[in-house]
Amino acid sequence: MMILLLRRKRIAGAAALLLAVVSLLSMIVRPAAVPAFSYSQLPADEVIILDAGHGGSDGGAVSADGTPESGVNLAIVLRLRDFFALMGCRTVLTRTDEASLADPDSASLRKEKVSDTKNRVALINSIANGRLISIHQNTLPGHPGVHGAQVFYGAVSGSDTCAAAVQQALNETVNVGNEKTPKPIGSDIYIMAHARCPAILVECGFLSNSSETALLLTGAYQTKLAAAIGCGYLQYQ
Repeated sequence: MMILLLRRKRIAGAAALLLAVVSLLSMIVRPAAVPAFSYSQLPADEVIILDAGHGGSDGGAVSADGTPESGVNLAIVLRLRDFFALMGCRTVLTRTDEASLADPDSASLRKEKVSDTKNRVALINSIANGRLISIHQNTLPGHPGVHGAQVFYGAVSGSDTCAAAVQQALNETVNVGNEKTPKPIGSDIYIMAHARCPAILVECGFLSNSSETALLLTGAYQTKLAAAIGCGYLQYQ
């Protein structure tokens, strides 16, 4: 009985994601600057690396009610994995549960975070023909009204183009009336600075905004974000 319930839940989740994809594809405008996606354009050996930020003892940003971003990041990444599976794309996840990638002998939170970050970079750079999408949540406690999803990009060629396409998709879906522009990421973000492949980091929303936090905790909104990011990525190709 439990196996049957789990299968039904997975099927229902896949159906919801597919509906979101169809809906979002009909909404997203494809300007001349962003070429229309064609499945034949995808390199056969391309691997999309999906990175759910933080994990383990490092919860990342925390909302006013104590919700850490690590679990939200993972929920969106798992939906992104399912989106790309529907599209026939290959993916690798840096983590699939709440555990970090830190070495077991990390003696403090600081050492755990350093170890986790370096191990993620090692994994990312070990994958041939990889493309990185790192998922995070933002926070700006002094300005609780700020909200919306924004994309940042690394220095490797192609990262800026990918960021523009994903930002366009997010602006057309979850940022309507609150459009944002993609920005280069600072060199202080270790993973993005050391990834040797095209890389984007998506701040999906602000945990300092209570209304947006409530949305980010719902499966429907997580699915919408995943579909928008996925559709934008495929347009970039």
